[in-house]
Amino acid sequence: MKIVVLSRNPNLYSTKRLVEAGKARNHEMLVVDHSKCDIIIEKKKPAIRYKHELLKDVDAVIPRIGASVTFFGTAVVRQFEMMKVFTAIESQALLRSRDKLRSLQVLSRAGLGLPKTVFTNYSKNVKDVIKDVGGTPLVIKLLEGTQGLGVVLAENDNAAESVLEAFNGLQARVIAQEFIKEAKGADIRVFIVDGVVVGAMKRQGKEGEFRSNLHRGGTAEIIKLSIDEENAALKAARIMGLGIAGVDILQSARGPLILEVNSSPGLEGIEGATNVDIAGKIIHYIERHVDVD
Repeated sequence: MKIVVLSRNPNLYSTKRLVEAGKARNHEMLVVDHSKCDIIIEKKKPAIRYKHELLKDVDAVIPRIGASVTFFGTAVVRQFEMMKVFTAIESQALLRSRDKLRSLQVLSRAGLGLPKTVFTNYSKNVKDVIKDVGGTPLVIKLLEGTQGLGVVLAENDNAAESVLEAFNGLQARVIAQEFIKEAKGADIRVFIVDGVVVGAMKRQGKEGEFRSNLHRGGTAEIIKLSIDEENAALKAARIMGLGIAGVDILQSARGPLILEVNSSPGLEGIEGATNVDIAGKIIHYIERHVDVD
């Protein structure tokens, strides 16, 4: 097969591992910078041009779309779909996952456990927002933030009011979320491929840091999921329509709470913690779904 990895940087760990795994299975692997593609729209002849040439005879696409280029990256994925190319992550699911507010609404409707969350349209009644999430401490998140950026822990009412008022003044869209104290600065990343949990790790924030992101100095170790945690992660990925997903879960006194469902989860942390060939499982997923004569 000819498999395209949509990635802006061929030297990223995840991109390199996918290429290695594909080549190990005798597939032709091509890394394409989606931000430099031209989308050609014509009646019954959709096409994509990259580096002055049309991309032809592509059997499958693995999107690795960064949050900063979601709009155009998703358009490129959608164009491949119009060209009848299998995409490991569908364009609509990608868009749905990037909208944090919409994601929480969809997951809530499905009956999944979530931290209590409040979103307002730059409301000046910040005291009501704080009250609605159960008081302080509380977490305030930028809707467009990734990898722990744009996430603030407000430990008291004065701090929470100040941060909310500052973000509102800047017209930055944020959500306020209850702080799950018993999680102790840790969360679980569950990696799912084609409806199966292929790896899980517990991420612990460094001392004094409530965010557990590995990019921010957190550590990771393999973890055995409870039945409730596994079921919650699988349901979240299914509800979001994602064939590949990284589901982030908080362990709470009332059971697993879904923090986020990531459509472009990194491979480095999960492969390092579990010693599982996740990239290979993604290639196998594509092989199962693409018929090549």
